[in-house]
Amino acid sequence: MYKTKIDNLDLKQIADSGQCFRWKNTGENEYTVVAFDRALRIKQDGNEFELDCDEADWNNIWKSYLDMDTDYAGIAKLIADGDDAHLKEAYAYGSGVRILRQDLWEMIVTFLISQQNNIVRIRRCIKNICETYGTAKTASNGVCYYAFPTAQALAGLEEDALMACNLGYRSKYVVRAAKAVSSGEVDLAWISSLNYQKARAELLKLFGVGEKVADCICLFALHHLNAFPVDTHIRQVMEQHYKRGFPNRRYKGIRGIMQQYIFYYELHGSEK
Repeated sequence: MYKTKIDNLDLKQIADSGQCFRWKNTGENEYTVVAFDRALRIKQDGNEFELDCDEADWNNIWKSYLDMDTDYAGIAKLIADGDDAHLKEAYAYGSGVRILRQDLWEMIVTFLISQQNNIVRIRRCIKNICETYGTAKTASNGVCYYAFPTAQALAGLEEDALMACNLGYRSKYVVRAAKAVSSGEVDLAWISSLNYQKARAELLKLFGVGEKVADCICLFALHHLNAFPVDTHIRQVMEQHYKRGFPNRRYKGIRGIMQQYIFYYELHGSEK
């Protein structure tokens, strides 16, 4: 068991932010997170967190995963000191959202699946492929879960095989990506070493990856915080609130964090 205090982090907001799809609500202010072939129970009480892991795993895995090295307090001040009323509203509503540092292969598959899809269906698709092609495991606390299927596990499938997991036309995107990674045609370690623009360009070479998907992968896996994914929700916000364009210069290097505040507000703000 590891306990720590963290400001600017809300488990529910992150779980519902559309960047991760293997967080399961297992109690009041409690989630079981599956990432990096591990399962972690994490419980929140204000800014106090209790995690089912030891200090070594916190320092080696989960501290980075929860993006503890980014200055979210400084980002809050930057927003507060600005004159962007819409961004201030968005931040006030979703100030606990962070950009998780997630696995590159998992994010490639996840955001290939995300196209023309909603969060509930994406979660179901991910659950289906993990239970069908992932390895069953048991965490130290007895929780049973499935590891995310490797590229090798999916590479031998027919292109329409994942339709059985509810992926629809996206099945061929995922299978072709798996074949490219498994064969070495696509080198994930090399892509991870590239800067944002070069990594984005390489990801765009994958069958089925467009600009929005490439930017999501860059943001949520490679932690290129200047990536700014534009989907229907964000496009509508830009047309309504940023007719002269988003203030990129002010938020250079952290545009993706601003995007997530705006996206979360657009997605859930009507629930206020």
